[in-house]
Amino acid sequence: TLQWETLGKLFVEYEQVAPFLIPEEQQRRLLDFLPLFLKVWEQSDGVIIFPNIQLLASEVSKLLTKEIKRNLNGKPAEEARLALEQLLHQKGETEDGHLLLKSIYVLSQTDLRTMWNIIGSGLPAALMQCLYLFFTFPLKKTSDDGDTSEDDTQTQEMLIKIMLNMYREQQAVEELLAADKLQSLIIATASLWDQCSHSWKVPTGRVLRTISKAQTKNSIVYLQAVDCIKIAVQNLFKLADTLPACDVCEATSIVLCFVKDSYPISSALLTEFENNDGYQLLLKILLRCERLQQNEGDPYLDEILDMLTCLTTCGKTELKVSGNIVHPQLPHFDFERTRSSGMTVKNLQAFQVLQSIFHRSNDQHLCGRILAAVGTIWAWDTMNFFLLEWTLQPVNQFTDIIHFKPHPVQVQFFTLVESIVLELSYVPHEILKKVQYLIKENIVPFCTLTALRCLLSMTKKDMLFSDIFRDSGLLGLLLAHLRKQAKILRKSAGTHLTGPEEGIEKELNAVMLKMVAALTAGSVRNTVVLKDYGMVPYIKIFLDDECYRSATLSILEQLSVINYEEYMSIIIGALCSSTQGELHLKLDLLKSLLRILESPKSHSAFRTCSGFNGLLSLLSDMEGALQDPPSGLWSAVGQNSILELVFYTLQGITAALHLDPVNSNFFQRNGLFEKMAEDLGSLGCFWTQCEWQIPLNLEKTRTFAEFLDAAFCSSEPFPVWLKNCIWILNFLDHMVKGTLHLESYFKERKPEIADASRDDQEGLQAQEDHPSYVSLSCRWEMRDCTIVHPGAVCVMVRLLPKLYKEGHSQLSQEIQCAMVDHIQSLVKSEKSRQVTCGSGLLSTIITSCQDAFRNESHPLHLPLTRVFEKLASQAIEPDVLR
Repeated sequence: TLQWETLGKLFVEYEQVAPFLIPEEQQRRLLDFLPLFLKVWEQSDGVIIFPNIQLLASEVSKLLTKEIKRNLNGKPAEEARLALEQLLHQKGETEDGHLLLKSIYVLSQTDLRTMWNIIGSGLPAALMQCLYLFFTFPLKKTSDDGDTSEDDTQTQEMLIKIMLNMYREQQAVEELLAADKLQSLIIATASLWDQCSHSWKVPTGRVLRTISKAQTKNSIVYLQAVDCIKIAVQNLFKLADTLPACDVCEATSIVLCFVKDSYPISSALLTEFENNDGYQLLLKILLRCERLQQNEGDPYLDEILDMLTCLTTCGKTELKVSGNIVHPQLPHFDFERTRSSGMTVKNLQAFQVLQSIFHRSNDQHLCGRILAAVGTIWAWDTMNFFLLEWTLQPVNQFTDIIHFKPHPVQVQFFTLVESIVLELSYVPHEILKKVQYLIKENIVPFCTLTALRCLLSMTKKDMLFSDIFRDSGLLGLLLAHLRKQAKILRKSAGTHLTGPEEGIEKELNAVMLKMVAALTAGSVRNTVVLKDYGMVPYIKIFLDDECYRSATLSILEQLSVINYEEYMSIIIGALCSSTQGELHLKLDLLKSLLRILESPKSHSAFRTCSGFNGLLSLLSDMEGALQDPPSGLWSAVGQNSILELVFYTLQGITAALHLDPVNSNFFQRNGLFEKMAEDLGSLGCFWTQCEWQIPLNLEKTRTFAEFLDAAFCSSEPFPVWLKNCIWILNFLDHMVKGTLHLESYFKERKPEIADASRDDQEGLQAQEDHPSYVSLSCRWEMRDCTIVHPGAVCVMVRLLPKLYKEGHSQLSQEIQCAMVDHIQSLVKSEKSRQVTCGSGLLSTIITSCQDAFRNESHPLHLPLTRVFEKLASQAIEPDVLR
């Protein structure tokens, strides 16, 4: 602050004596003051505390303007350019010019009033003359100039910064009109781009763009009066044939800035641009950009396209168009209520340039930018879609040629088409017809695939599309194609082709199946069409391939709505015919079956189609699957995956029995619980010997719930065989209570991602992943223990003697005791005991556990006797008496 005060006093002294000094002395005094000013500024971290700053700015600017004019006066252009170089770049006998430039650089960054003083000095026009000379007359470098490049760069940056700060103000632009260098510089960029100073191209562009944004009515009149835009366009036409495309774009973007930025004030420059074939110039230049390198595109190309997009809204009058809204339309679409934001298309000429480029170019970046421009125009105003489609029909026409474009452009185009429905809530029937024709012709499979994905997304949005695509014939078209592909799959069973063409064909089939699934979802009419086409035998062929399975199952599940028996026949048949290694197929079929069994109406069809025997056959086929260590084909399958299959199989049986007395009676009467016990006992984790082992005196006993917690919720080591046994007993316990079909222990697998090997941890969820394991003890104590399926208790009793493993006698008998106690808790209530009447549970206990009954010292003798007594209190069955 003290330094600034001292400096202020010095400048006051200068002010007082200046009027009495000759000009040379006055100039010298000011030049002597400026180094002190700059030194204090540098020491103040750029903070200026100077009361007479406006006067200082005016004095310094006037002096620099005077020096520039003196160096230019009467000299040829190249000589004048050299003189300016020496004046501003610390060259020559003195550094006065550089000192003045740096001082103005500092002063121009202070406040607006100071800037007005600088502008009022005549400096804007003087610096414009400098810029014109620097740009149009490249300075020939000598060997002595090599060390000054850094100083040159700093001087250039200061000069440009001053000009940018000045020309942001309309007052400065008005000052330029007194000289003729503004229009001269604009025309020079359009005619001398290949001959100008390379180092001044970008700075000149920055300055002219800044001036463009600050145009005034007077400046526009001035530029129009001297035919600036007309001459620039004519010169650019010549450059377009000779210069590289990126250079022409850079020069053109400068001229186009003046056209676009002037429009809010006056349409004069746009009219001049249009009358002199400006749009033809842009089309010519942009089409040349096809030959640019495959990168993100030239930034000036993007700038031209952005400005051209803006010009589409520049017009004097609103477009008056009317079109027919073809019905049906989405329920919430109302064209009458479509409001305009004011950013509507008024200039079809400008849009036609964009449209023509897309028609004539196959360049990925260029076509992609055109599509992005169309999306931007739609985003400005919803009405723009209708204005364009009812006049120039861009999207309609683009559909005819989209298969010629690069793949990324095809994806972008169909995303744009999709947005018409998803964002504008409009159904473009004419466009959809053309997309459907594209799918029918299938000229480029990738394009067909992308188009189908677009229609699939629409179909999922609203059920209306199920009717639209049926009535248009698309559903029939897809079914015909899938029939053909199914026949090929059937003939080529067991052979696998590879290669990109096979890959795209497979993906196309998968999306077609998804599309049919989406069209039949919730539509009985479309499902009937599929059945009437005789497609059911062909659709089920796709079940074998995992990438088709999810969609195929969805289609078959829709079929069940009109014919449960046909669905059950297909699914049960596929389960029974599946091989041991087709684990994923079985799981997917079982999950589908579970979804359908949620409807009680399906239970009868499940029974009549041998569903119970079919599911039990899956358990029979898994004989020895849970051996430790595994053997044979099962060694390649994780044990958790096998448990998952057991779980979903038992879930299916439970779901079919749920609240269905007919199915429950059928299952009981045909001895299927006994069959289930036999099949579960042969899985490999249960003891295969029938006789009971020598009883031990147990040191500790745990409940079954505690065993569950210990096996899955603690770090206590448990043998694999016992964990597997506990899992199965847990499944059976939920089956007893009729809740197994509501449980979920396994992570959902994505069926369309084929995994060559499945890690054991993928199927069965670990403790930290699954909330069901957090507090099993509490769950067991709180749950209602009413028996729903007493036959499942019989299965648990039959497995009781098989809960044994050599080398684990203590643990084996402990779990046996826990199971008997648990069975005892199940039959505790009178309601549960009543349910067991006629179930054969008493006889099952006697025949399965007779060794424990005969030996009073056996640990299970007393608890089994109690179970027997509780059950016998209800009724004694004849076979029990025998």
